[in-house]
Amino acid sequence: MMRIVKKLIPIMLLAVMLLAGCTPKPEVPEPPVSKLRESGDVYGVYSGEITTINYLVTSTTAEFSVAANTVDCLVEYDNLGIVRPALATEWSVSDDGLVWTFKIREGVKWFNHKGEEYAEVTAQDWVDALKYTFNPDNASHTANISYSVIKNGEAYYTGEIDDFEQVGVKALDTYTLEYTLEHPVPYFLSMLTYCPFMPANGDFLAEVGDEFGTDHTNVLYNGAYIFSDWKHQDERVYVKNENYWDADNVHIEKIVSKYNKEASTLAPEMFLRGEITGAGIPTASLDEWMNDPERAKMVRPGSTSFYSYFYAFNFDPNFPDEYEPDNWKLAVNNRNFRKAIFHGLDRMAAVMTMDPYEPERMLNNTITPKNFVASGGKDYTLIGDLEKLTTTESFDKDLALEYRDKAKEELEGECTFPIKVMMPYSTSGTAWSNEAQIVEQQLEALLGEDFIDIIPVGFPPSGFLNATRRAGNYALQNCNWGPDYADPETYTEPFYPDGTYNWPEKATDPAYLLDDGRTVYEKMVDDACAEVVDIENRMELFAAAEAYVIEEAWVIPFRVGGGGYLATKLEPFASPYAPFGVADLQYKGQIVMEKPMSTEEYNAAREQWEKDRAAALAKEAAGN
Repeated sequence: MMRIVKKLIPIMLLAVMLLAGCTPKPEVPEPPVSKLRESGDVYGVYSGEITTINYLVTSTTAEFSVAANTVDCLVEYDNLGIVRPALATEWSVSDDGLVWTFKIREGVKWFNHKGEEYAEVTAQDWVDALKYTFNPDNASHTANISYSVIKNGEAYYTGEIDDFEQVGVKALDTYTLEYTLEHPVPYFLSMLTYCPFMPANGDFLAEVGDEFGTDHTNVLYNGAYIFSDWKHQDERVYVKNENYWDADNVHIEKIVSKYNKEASTLAPEMFLRGEITGAGIPTASLDEWMNDPERAKMVRPGSTSFYSYFYAFNFDPNFPDEYEPDNWKLAVNNRNFRKAIFHGLDRMAAVMTMDPYEPERMLNNTITPKNFVASGGKDYTLIGDLEKLTTTESFDKDLALEYRDKAKEELEGECTFPIKVMMPYSTSGTAWSNEAQIVEQQLEALLGEDFIDIIPVGFPPSGFLNATRRAGNYALQNCNWGPDYADPETYTEPFYPDGTYNWPEKATDPAYLLDDGRTVYEKMVDDACAEVVDIENRMELFAAAEAYVIEEAWVIPFRVGGGGYLATKLEPFASPYAPFGVADLQYKGQIVMEKPMSTEEYNAAREQWEKDRAAALAKEAAGN
């Protein structure tokens, strides 16, 4: 979840702020303290090794999960998605929306990996963290999320100014933190639960220098857990922070994960043997589980998320000569070629490799998932130009063949056929491999092996993104993006210039370029960000920009994250909830149950959770 730099003046409607639970309040009451519930420990298995736990630098979900459980933010979300005090006990915002003031919880400590006290958490820790993040030498992948909204943050990062005192973050005293923004950002609280706004002790940063986050001994912890042990490609161990300020809401004492390169394949049997707490059930094994009366009682649907998955066309190929990158570059810049694949991809067939029972619950026709935000009584995905895309299936054999024939005619004499389509996938499990095979067979069967040659290429899970998408080492790839904050602008970011997704700004079609050097899409996004008065118009402008990306077939919207089927003893609906930030990666609030939930039990629990969430949101709205 990395944010591309742009100048913006974001405003979000009240409904969205309520959804995010981020309406500013001068004082926020403490959440009720739960009674400590009995829980077992968590045991898991993983195949993809993390490379850093420097939460001020990383941008990968696996590495975010370390920080989510070991470092607390100013605020947090409860299990119903309502913002609550965390390391800030209260906050206020100035009438012009520019100055936010937070009172820091007193008595919270930083601990090392042995649980030994290092220092007290103070307001200065947020100042020191931003100073570290805004130093370009530290190469933070998420710095732009914070410096795009903090006054003079970008100017300091780019070297336009060199006095950090001019940056809009101040420790007014030991326990008072102040942020000054470039522009009003009504969803600012929702940004504060993300890693770029986490604190770090300045003395410790100076002490360890470049070693910060290289292993578990070079990080300090103030959260629910302490990362007590990390042996590369062997084991990770988290233990409960007994001195944690909210220890009564932390029920799991220890989290142990073992490395196994065949983790996803072996996990179901390991779960049955009682070796691990939960496992995803591969599609290939799902029927076997569902047809077994005893195993079927252990299986439940996995919740879908607001992560958006889409197949991206790479306009700046950087893959080996054997896959003919120059030939691909000619082809990918042909709109009819892209549209042939866009309409030729049978997304349902691909999703069924993950969920053969209810695949439609995972399909996503847009980049922004449904139910993320709303305006004027409409879900964002039904606004303006997005409505037709949302309500129309992209897979259309006749259209695919029509575009194929046009592409053939236009590319004849320029390209060598069949056009090789290098398509990476992770070898971490069978799901993506099966999906890649289905996509290969289905597209080649429909469009013809004389037109395209889909070439799935497996990469190991460790360092997968660095080796593929970020390096431009792909032609067509299943990519994903998760929201950073409660605004649809967050989903525009992968396609904005200088990103690390598919570089559409390098497309050679002159129709995409403006005289001022911007792409048409860049201008559309800039115009949407600049709309700060008419919120419905703002949403329509963002919807038009998103529809443009899809209509031009820069990407093929595919599915939302999560889903699939699980056998797990972890209790759902008890941990922090938010569709952005790192809340859904936390173990806080959860327990390990004696036995896993069945599908029926899960559906009943979800129904109750949805009722409770609706009531909580209504109560929150009534209080404003």
